[in-house]
Amino acid sequence: MTRPVHAPAPFPAARLRRLRRTNALRDLAAENRLGVADLIWPVFIRAGDGIEEPIASMPGVSRLSLDRLLPAAEAAHALGITTICLFPYTDQSLRTETCEEAWNPENLTNRAIRMLKANLPGLSVMTDIALDPYNANGHDGFVVGEEIVNDETVEALVKMALAQADAGADILGPSDMMDGRIGAMRLALEGAGHRDVAILSYAAKFASAFYGPFRDAVGASGRLVGDKKTYQVNPANRNEALRCVARDLDEGADMVMVKPGMPYLDICRAVKDGFGVPTFAYQVSGEYAMLQAAAGHGWLQGETVMLESLLCFKRAGCDGILTYFAPAAARVLNG
Repeated sequence: MTRPVHAPAPFPAARLRRLRRTNALRDLAAENRLGVADLIWPVFIRAGDGIEEPIASMPGVSRLSLDRLLPAAEAAHALGITTICLFPYTDQSLRTETCEEAWNPENLTNRAIRMLKANLPGLSVMTDIALDPYNANGHDGFVVGEEIVNDETVEALVKMALAQADAGADILGPSDMMDGRIGAMRLALEGAGHRDVAILSYAAKFASAFYGPFRDAVGASGRLVGDKKTYQVNPANRNEALRCVARDLDEGADMVMVKPGMPYLDICRAVKDGFGVPTFAYQVSGEYAMLQAAAGHGWLQGETVMLESLLCFKRAGCDGILTYFAPAAARVLNG
């Protein structure tokens, strides 16, 4: 919990600038620190061989075929990044209204999990659980008429979770925002013997306009019919977001996430102070793209704003950050 700030002695007995005078003093008095272990790297994968396909709306980010994923993961692990999160770009022919590719044991994500765990057992592999990469309609859940249906979607998400756990995933990341999905997944995981698989729930995921470049990256932009406001949290609602966090923890989530990140730092602080659980933020594609675009035009100092943007999550109470900057930030933090 936060504590009251002690009032300083009157000037000149208190000169707050004394502890800002040198690098050494500033480091000594720093209240929060950013380290490589705080970073989770989201990676986009696709089928094929020898492919490193740049994403126009996310400068510096590419979709990787699995033969390119492994050396990239090895390099990230060597930098000290301990967790990567996989997001598939699914071939258009595999996107259907029934989304059965989502729980195919041989789908792209599950093959990537097995490859990474076989070659880098010390790397923690996180996955995404939602139907949008597999859905002909671009939504996180099944679409019936004009409704994104909840309970039928949860049944599909459970099958998806079990397939990923069977493949060896360490952390499951349900990002769908359906009601009741955490409890259903936890019960199914326990029943299937996956007692140690962790759930990092996208518990406070807002219906944000900052996700646009991500939808380009996974190929969902052109397919999305309507919007996601019926299942993602209204950006105006703080208390509703906290109720979602409480529900997911009650149902068996081990960790929780706030998404997007920087526009919702108040939610990060409220979650950490209110629940005291491992709390993460996702510095989403739109946040990344804005900073990269401004740096690319010379309007901002890229490296400096990258680190400042990540440190702000630590100050807001986050234990870690999902960020596309992870490798670049790790290189700077490692000196």
